[in-house]
Amino acid sequence: MSAQPEANPTTEFLSLRPRLFAVAYRMLGTVSDAEDIVQEGFLRWQKADRRRIDDATGYLIRIVTNLCLDRLRAAKTQRESYTGEWLPEPIVTSDATESVDHNVSVALLLVLERLTPLERAAFLLHDVFDTDYADVSEVLDRSPATCRQLVKRARAHVQDARPRHSVTPSEGKEITLAFFQAARTGDTDALTQMLSDQAQLIADGGDKVVAVRRMISGRENLTRLFAGVAKLQGGVAPDDWRFCHLNGLPAILSREADPQLVQATAVEIEDGRIARVYIVRNPEKTAHLASELGLSL
Repeated sequence: MSAQPEANPTTEFLSLRPRLFAVAYRMLGTVSDAEDIVQEGFLRWQKADRRRIDDATGYLIRIVTNLCLDRLRAAKTQRESYTGEWLPEPIVTSDATESVDHNVSVALLLVLERLTPLERAAFLLHDVFDTDYADVSEVLDRSPATCRQLVKRARAHVQDARPRHSVTPSEGKEITLAFFQAARTGDTDALTQMLSDQAQLIADGGDKVVAVRRMISGRENLTRLFAGVAKLQGGVAPDDWRFCHLNGLPAILSREADPQLVQATAVEIEDGRIARVYIVRNPEKTAHLASELGLSL
């Protein structure tokens, strides 16, 4: 029997790239950092002695995970000193009904931020990417028993971030578009009907642009805020905007008064009302979304 041809290293890596990016994005919560990590993984893959690698997928996931752990440890001080609220960089997801979208939900990524790097890695590898404990142990260089404990502790934090209320794509789109219109025009009656009693708003400007620096809670407070912003903006919606799903949530991408600023607004809907509004205005976190509006930043 003739020997099987050796797989092309670049082709093999590219076939695994989406999975590697998925690991890195969930570990770091930022698109640019995840892409950097994947590129570094590719450079290491090119230099590796593939004759000694039996499992390319396991090898590359181990490389990417450990690069992410190094990045998280180095970024700890930077995250702690971040100005205002921190939100993950939004990514476009195809449909809110896909399970993968729940695994990149804003609520989940915010909870992951509160875990230790090892807890985060162990939980993602085992519970999200279905890696068995023996392989998690090898990736993290910890015993299987330790990895089980890491996952157990992570689950205790993560369980509350799981989506408890489902919304159909059509309902999500209808409510989101109505909310966008009401918020832009300052329609307080409509906002009162759409927002839940304990609705929350979290905005991320990263000290780069104007944004609310602390979470705002309560329907009345949010209604007053949106009405005030609408008054300042003259009650006019931006010319460039589109509906999409961001991190599994119905959302609006819009170009603001500054032509270089893309704003991402996503909403969580519970029992037919908006429970949380996430607004990302930090241009470093939304520049990669410009192409979704046909812009070139």
